[in-house]
Amino acid sequence: MRVRPGEGAFALFTDQYELSMLQSYRAEGMDGLAVFSLFVRRLPPTRNYLLACGLETVLDYLEELRFTVEDLAYLRRIEQFSPDFLEALADFRFAGDVFAVPEGTPVFANEPILEVEAPISQAQLVETFVMNQVHLATVLASKAARVVDAADGRAVVDFGSRRMHGIDAALKAARAFFIAGLDATSNLLAGSLYGVPVSGTMAHSYIQAHDSEMAAFRAFARQFPETILLVDTYDTLDGVRRVIELSRELGEVFRVRGVRLDSGDLGGLAKAARDLLDEAGLPRVKIFASGGLDETEIARLIAEGAPIEGFGIGTALGVSQDAPGLDIAYKLVAYEGRGRLKLSAGKPILPGRKQVFRLEEDGRAIGDVIARAEESLPGRPLLQPVMRAGRRLRPADPLADMRGRAFAERALLAPELRGLSPADPVYPVAVSACLSDYQEEVRRAVLNGA
Repeated sequence: MRVRPGEGAFALFTDQYELSMLQSYRAEGMDGLAVFSLFVRRLPPTRNYLLACGLETVLDYLEELRFTVEDLAYLRRIEQFSPDFLEALADFRFAGDVFAVPEGTPVFANEPILEVEAPISQAQLVETFVMNQVHLATVLASKAARVVDAADGRAVVDFGSRRMHGIDAALKAARAFFIAGLDATSNLLAGSLYGVPVSGTMAHSYIQAHDSEMAAFRAFARQFPETILLVDTYDTLDGVRRVIELSRELGEVFRVRGVRLDSGDLGGLAKAARDLLDEAGLPRVKIFASGGLDETEIARLIAEGAPIEGFGIGTALGVSQDAPGLDIAYKLVAYEGRGRLKLSAGKPILPGRKQVFRLEEDGRAIGDVIARAEESLPGRPLLQPVMRAGRRLRPADPLADMRGRAFAERALLAPELRGLSPADPVYPVAVSACLSDYQEEVRRAVLNGA
């Protein structure tokens, strides 16, 4: 959802310590140019790659970021910040640069998804929002990519809004899912906001509300002739037989596109339903399945030859059930022209602004190299300038273009990387000699100055 000043610019969507640091920076006269890098330290065990997503929401936010009169009044009431600092916040604007990989690009551990270069107060304040939005979208796009690959060309629809963790998550999920390859969402607001195709069938309550299943089918088909009828409210195969009966009643005007199975042994029921429909001369009536599905179950159904031509996916997709969180970090990597890092155990940082070069051979991505921004190495540079002085460099790509990019970029990955099992070997990601030397140089400087 695009952030507009009249709708609230989300300046207070930040952690309290961000403003505490900003006040301290101001008191010390520190507002030099800083670089912060957003990356994931390690991939979840069930992910061979991540699909970067969420950038456009971040750019919307950065362009509109400001403290409203109401924001400043709240900050005065909590009495944690000095009056002169709050007065200065009234003029706060983001005027920095952003470098990022395009949405729909596969990324790997420790590779920058985006880097922010701005006065430290500006780059610091945005940490919470940037992490939140990129984390959510990347988690969900990465899960959706697995579902799409498992479906192997069959239609997949997002049914998950009602069980996702809040309104923003459900809306951003529908966008991320479409970029990753899902065909549609059941959420109308997401369709309106982002232009994602919408799709839906009917609920069991509609069937229950009628005196009989047949009466429900007749009524719904009158209103929506090309619908998909839900057949498992009472007995799945009896429901299929009633659809066949309806086809005989309506004759040439029967245009029902499919039946939906939502419970039971989906594979066995799909095969039996297919037999019934084919024997009745209805091969064009398709079978759509839903109900507790994830990529593993979809892959199993397809491997067993279940004649299912589309899937509705809810909870497991909507909350990325097997990998709901990433070890994502937004870290200071340079200040006033000098590389910065941490020496905390298990949390290494690559200092300075960076570039990632993707090496390709015979139409296949064969490895990445993380390098210093000024290096020129073989391969395709992934990080692109997307914002200068707080303004976008170009309009957002159409969502269909992002979706096409995601398909094309994933097609460059080896089949084992796109599979559901952990890849062995993993995709190779190296650090350039120049960046490695610089990391050691910065490490020595930190230890000498500690």
